[in-house]
Amino acid sequence: MKRIRNNNLGIDQGIEVLFDDYDSGGEMWTGRGDRKIIHPVQFSTRYRTPPAVHLSLSMWDVSSQANHRVEINAANIRPSGFEIVFTTWEDTQIARIRANWLAIGELPHEDDWELY
Repeated sequence: MKRIRNNNLGIDQGIEVLFDDYDSGGEMWTGRGDRKIIHPVQFSTRYRTPPAVHLSLSMWDVSSQANHRVEINAANIRPSGFEIVFTTWEDTQIARIRANWLAIGELPHEDDWELY
């Protein structure tokens, strides 16, 4: 559990298109090559400390010819942003993916001191 020590609570959110491989014949659609995407996200305002980040898939366009295998994670969470890591494997074919994210955390306070 994150405890927030003051009333400077910040909530930021966004929608990210991670890839669109159908028209371009990209690796996620062909099922060959690197099957991992790392997509950087910047927050609209810097948090005081790394916030809690929640991810969800808001759209996926997947071939019906194979099993649907997906893993999505928030990684490298820092006060200024994070990375969405999307992975699939085996013969799964994915044309396009869109992810929603929500970050909740403490914003800097005017009384905070930064000595170093």
